[in-house]
Amino acid sequence: MNSYSNNSKCVIAVDAMGGDFAPNNAVIGALDAYETSDFELLLVGSKEEIEKVIAEHKRDFDESKIIHTSEIISMSESPTNAFKTKKDSSIVVGARLVKEGKADAFVSAGNTGAMSVASILGMGRIKGVARPALTAPLPNGKGGFTFVSDVGAFVDSKPKHLLSYALLSSLFIEEVYGIKNPKVGLLNVGEEEEKGYQLTTDTAKLLADSTLNFYGNVEGKDIFKGTVDLVVCDGFVGNILLKFAESIIPFLKSTFKNYADESFINKLKIGLIKAPLKDALKSANYENHGGLPLLGVNGISIIGHGSSSILAIKNMVLQAKKMYNNELIEKIINTLSKYGK
Repeated sequence: MNSYSNNSKCVIAVDAMGGDFAPNNAVIGALDAYETSDFELLLVGSKEEIEKVIAEHKRDFDESKIIHTSEIISMSESPTNAFKTKKDSSIVVGARLVKEGKADAFVSAGNTGAMSVASILGMGRIKGVARPALTAPLPNGKGGFTFVSDVGAFVDSKPKHLLSYALLSSLFIEEVYGIKNPKVGLLNVGEEEEKGYQLTTDTAKLLADSTLNFYGNVEGKDIFKGTVDLVVCDGFVGNILLKFAESIIPFLKSTFKNYADESFINKLKIGLIKAPLKDALKSANYENHGGLPLLGVNGISIIGHGSSSILAIKNMVLQAKKMYNNELIEKIINTLSKYGK
């Protein structure tokens, strides 16, 4: 039983100071989730600032569930140094709450590197995990998602790390998204077995020898086509890929605006398609998914975009609750033990 809980409810800690628009978006997004789902919420950060936001929005929240911290890790700080020197920061304290069993999940839109370091060093890795991974859903042409892992938890990887990403992510999308026996592809410059370099050729052998449903090499075009359910790649490549994908919607918006500004007729044309286009691209909006899970740490860790909106924070918290409901951490532990890792 968690010490901040009166029962066995899921307890989710939220970094109230994390993100470009903290504490407002973090606090209100967390409260929006809290009011629509059954869990216990802890807000971690400056008590004075958190209470100010709650008062401004005329919301109710038990002040005993505010975990006061005196330090903040900025977006520009060195993750490892910040973890070592800012022990009373919201990120370090939030991860510690999970480590100590006082929370089941920690959610933050703060410094991604610091959140990763705090989760890995603070919560610890699950036994058998070579490296934790960040896994992201990207929309595909089949009306679903193609997941990509790793998208930046680490910027250099070995074949055994990519195998770990595939194992962790396969279990995540099967349990949380209901995709049974997900098809796994290895991102490469061509589909042929001989294509690529040492990392990809060695990784392909490991994946082929594993119990995973390995499809083979896939190219960048296969992500939006939905050729496979999961694309595995080095974190350096994955992070570039993710940020490029995130730029598509803003690019389309600016393109349509420029087109509309050319003439009144163009404005009418854009007006006619604006609503259906928005609906069609809904799945591509990161706000609807919230954040990315750091898979492989011994606790639920959700990392959000620095510019996360209130809706994005809300969905990050609800994603953490879903992972808890599906007992994902326990299933990862059990699967890795059976896999002999």
